[in-house]
Amino acid sequence: MNQRMLAVPAGAALLVSLALVGCNRPADEAQRAETQPAAPTSVEQKVDQAQASAQQQVERAKEAAADMATDAKVAGKNAADEVGSKVSDAVITTSVNAELAKDAKLSALKINVDTSSGRVALRGTAPDATSRERATQLAMAVKGVVSVDNQLTIDPPKS
Repeated sequence: MNQRMLAVPAGAALLVSLALVGCNRPADEAQRAETQPAAPTSVEQKVDQAQASAQQQVERAKEAAADMATDAKVAGKNAADEVGSKVSDAVITTSVNAELAKDAKLSALKINVDTSSGRVALRGTAPDATSRERATQLAMAVKGVVSVDNQLTIDPPKS
């Protein structure tokens, strides 16, 4: 008798849960129908949708190609600017060396000239303070020089 009394509530619970599951099913299907686009009903509609999709892909491809062309153009310009800067720096270094070689007091000295982006660094020795200042003036007079970092030291007098 105890088994029968337990079977009735268990059977009722089973029926209630099946009813609840059955009630939720149409709601799930309605929700899926809302999130998914309606299926085309005719061949013409399918063709129209395919053409629209293809047109969108073509537009995206055109935009991507234009972006890539712009990126390539910018990269090419940057590379050309960098090469131009290196050539310009080499010309500045050569010109500063030539100007220093023309000066009687500075020509016999070993002065290292380094140039980066138009900024000239002078390293080595100068016979006196006047010659050191003269090296700065000569370097600044060269076309393309932005600044001069004069690191020349003054030679002590020889005795």
